[in-house]
Amino acid sequence: MMVLVTYDVNTEDSAGAKRLRRVAKACVNYGQRVQNSVFECLLDPAQYVLLKDQLNDIIDKDKDSLRFYNLGDKYKNRIEYIGKQADYKQDDVLIF
Repeated sequence: MMVLVTYDVNTEDSAGAKRLRRVAKACVNYGQRVQNSVFECLLDPAQYVLLKDQLNDIIDKDKDSLRFYNLGDKYKNRIEYIGKQADYKQDDVLIF
């Protein structure tokens, strides 16, 4: 399933900047950055739970916020692009 993860981390202090880096790093492990604080993640249910738990442990719930938008398996019909698109599609084959 495709899950859109968005976050807003308060970076007024050095601890916030550290949390921001940790949140972004965790999201990179599961998906592709499409905007500064937005990731598209192709996940199975277990990965979804793991990602939410990891991010929940990182953020400061009094200062930061996370949003998860579950677009499901038929996400291709729910995404409309205007402007520059991502460099690759997550469900395509990558050859290194």
